[in-house]
Amino acid sequence: MEEVILSTLTSESQAHPTPTRYGSSGASSTAGRGAHPLVRTARTTGLLYLALVVAGVIGFMLVRTSLFVPGDATATLANLVERQGLARIGVAAELGIVLSQALLALWFYRLFRSVDGFAAGAVAGFGLVNAVAVLGSSAFLATALQVALDAALAPAGAAAATAQLLYTVSSNLWAAGNLFFGLWLIPMGWLVVRSGWMPRALGWVVTAGGAGYVLSAFIGALAPGAGVVGEGLGYLAVVGEFWMIGYLLFIGVRPSAVRQTAASTAELGS
Repeated sequence: MEEVILSTLTSESQAHPTPTRYGSSGASSTAGRGAHPLVRTARTTGLLYLALVVAGVIGFMLVRTSLFVPGDATATLANLVERQGLARIGVAAELGIVLSQALLALWFYRLFRSVDGFAAGAVAGFGLVNAVAVLGSSAFLATALQVALDAALAPAGAAAATAQLLYTVSSNLWAAGNLFFGLWLIPMGWLVVRSGWMPRALGWVVTAGGAGYVLSAFIGALAPGAGVVGEGLGYLAVVGEFWMIGYLLFIGVRPSAVRQTAASTAELGS
C-alpha cells in the first residue's frame, strides 16, 4: 500500500513540477509571493520619492512662502509670532524631507547597485549630502521661531533682524543644496539609461535636469539677479522627477529587467 501511495505521489510531482521562483515571463510564479523583489524595491523607491515631493511642497513652497517675507524683517517676525503652528509644520515638513530623502537615497542604491555599484553609490552619497543641507535648514527655521517667541535670545533684543537672518541662511542652504541635488540626479538618470529598466528618454531628462540644478547653483552664486534663469533650469528636472515617480509606482521596472535579474541569479547559483 505504501509503495502505491509513494508511486502515485512521485508520478504527480513529475506531471506537475514545483514552480520555479521566476517563470518564463520573469515574474515570480510561486503562488502567494506577489511581485518580483526588484519590482517591490522599485515601488518602495517610488513611494519614498513621492513622500519627498509632498514634504518639499508643504515645507518649501507653501509654508516658507507664507511666513518669510524677503526684505521685510518685521513682517516675517509678525508671521512667526501669529502663526506659530504653521511655522512648526514648516520645521516638521523639512525634517520629513530629510527623512524621506535619506531613505530614498538608500533605496535607489538598493535598486541600481547590480547595474553599477559606483554610480548607485554616487546617488546614495549625493542624496545624503543634500539631506544634510536641508537638516541644517530645519535647525535654522526652528531657531528663528524660538527667537520670534523669545526676543531675549536675539543679540541686543533684535528679534526681527535675527529671525530674518536665520531664514536667509536657511534659504541659502537650500540654494547651495541644489548643487548636490543636481549631482544625485545625474548618476540616477545615467543608471536608468544604462540599465534599460525604464524608458531611455526618462534617463536623459533626469540627467539633463540634474545638470540644470548644478548650473542653477552657480548662477545663483555668481548672478543673483538671474534667479529666473536658475529656476528655469530646474523645470526639466521637475518633469523627470514626476515621470520617475509615476513609472516607479505604477510599473516599477520593465519585465525585461526582471528576466535579466532572474537570469543573473540563475547564473550565480549554477
